[in-house]
This record gives sequence, C-alpha cells and structure tokens, in this order.
Amino acid sequence: MKVRQKKTGVFNLEDILKNNSLEERIYRFRCLEAWSMAVPWIGFPLGAMLKQFQPSSKAKFVKFTTLYDPEVMIGQKTKALGWPYVEGLRMDEAMHPLAFMATGMYDDTLPNQNGAPLRLVIPWKYGFKSIKAIVKIRFTETMPATAWNKMAPGEYGFYANVNPAVAHPRWSQSRERILGASIFTPKRKTEMFNGYEEQVASLYSGMDLKKYF
Repeated sequence: MKVRQKKTGVFNLEDILKNNSLEERIYRFRCLEAWSMAVPWIGFPLGAMLKQFQPSSKAKFVKFTTLYDPEVMIGQKTKALGWPYVEGLRMDEAMHPLAFMATGMYDDTLPNQNGAPLRLVIPWKYGFKSIKAIVKIRFTETMPATAWNKMAPGEYGFYANVNPAVAHPRWSQSRERILGASIFTPKRKTEMFNGYEEQVASLYSGMDLKKYF
C-alpha cells in the first residue's frame, strides 16, 4: 500500500542534485558472496532527500525500483529475477545518517555498470541491497516484496545485514576475500554490520537477527 506525501511527481536528476550538496564517503562494501572492498562514493545522505518529500506518519518502508529496459540491460531478458529489480528499507534504516545515495565514485560520475545515474549505498548491509539505476522511490505502509528475497528467501533476507554468525546456506560468512589483494593474503574476518555496529546496532535492538537475516 502506498502512503501519501506532500510532494510527489516526476523529477529530473538535476532537480534532485540542486537540493542536495554532494560529498565523498569511503565505505566498506561487503558482498553476500564473501568478498569485500572499500569504495569512495560521491553523493548525498538518503534521509536528507527523503525528508524533502515530507512523507506522512504512515510511511514505514521505502521502496526503490530500478530502470527496466531489456534492450539496454540485456540481463533483464532472462528469467533469473522478476524484473524490474526492487529493493526496500525500513523507514528508520533509510533515515539513518550512513544511508547514502550515490551519483559518482572514484572522483567521477557513476558508470552505467555501477548504477548510473543514481544508486543506493547501505554500507552495513550486503551489497545486493544497494540497488542500482533507481528510477522510482515510494513510501509504503507494508514491507515491499524485494527481488532477491522473492526469488530465494532462504538465501536473501529482507534485512540483509552483514552478520558473520549467520552463514549462507552454501558457505560461511565469517570471513571475506579482499578484492585486489594478493592470492597469498589471508581472508579477513567479517565484522558485525560490516564494521558499523556502533552506529547501527540500535536499529535492531531486541530483534532475532538469525530469524530476521
């Protein structure tokens, strides 16, 4: 179910950028497939943008939808997922200061393969939550059905918080391979919430993180 907000409509990227000052943030990025890297993103806080649309008090989740264009994104011609790609966050997660909308990386604009023109970056979650090529954002009362969670709910939880204590059905999440490191470099121990535990653990106080993975 959608919920009302005071400002709605179709906006150009330029409309969004003129109201949000860009900054650089270097975040750890942890993939569900047990590799990691550090990425210098350019963008702005997600929460600051969402507040501009003045969501009502009924808004509990934020739903993000990616561009659907199979002629350009040829992977969308397959039936691997139910396209278009959809992701979501709880409202308090979306408003957290670490949640970030990226328009660039490595001192340049985002290339298409990395999610141009606008992508989400949630550094304490596995990488598949950081949806690319966003074209639609909606506030909802109910948890949105997300692409990977619908396809394989036993492997891709809605929350997708980095948690070394919760293994993937086919591999451990306790350690990670650092991209760019030598083949002789030992794997790194995975940190709870990807190293951002102090900042985000309070979001999940009282939750069973093995059940809500």
